[in-house]
Amino acid sequence: MSGVTVISKPNIEGKRLALVLNEDRVGHYPEFRDYFVRTFALDRIGLAEPGFVHTPSGLDYALVFIGRSGEPFPSGVEVYVIIDALEPIDEDVVDNDLWAILGWVIDGVGAPWTVTDLQETGRLYRIPAASRR
Repeated sequence: MSGVTVISKPNIEGKRLALVLNEDRVGHYPEFRDYFVRTFALDRIGLAEPGFVHTPSGLDYALVFIGRSGEPFPSGVEVYVIIDALEPIDEDVVDNDLWAILGWVIDGVGAPWTVTDLQETGRLYRIPAASRR
């Protein structure tokens, strides 16, 4: 539905990782933490490797999961776009990809969360990426 797919670690030679989103409270709703654990086998991998996704734009992203002492893992996630080392970031492309990633997560988490509700919230807050879908 969102065009986002989980991939194995891409070749990052000649690339850089640029932080584009930080969510420091993944466990605010435990179903989101559970989704990431299931999708990226975090109960087995832990902090050893990021998760990687491929997006509709053709760009790949690394999801770096954060652990905090005394909190269930993961407690947070940072999303990095993987781009050519010297290339600027196309913010419109990244915004659209992040919106697709959010939709992919919501779709994967499931009820009571819905992509329709995400889209409506995006339109309410006039998020440009939401209006392009």
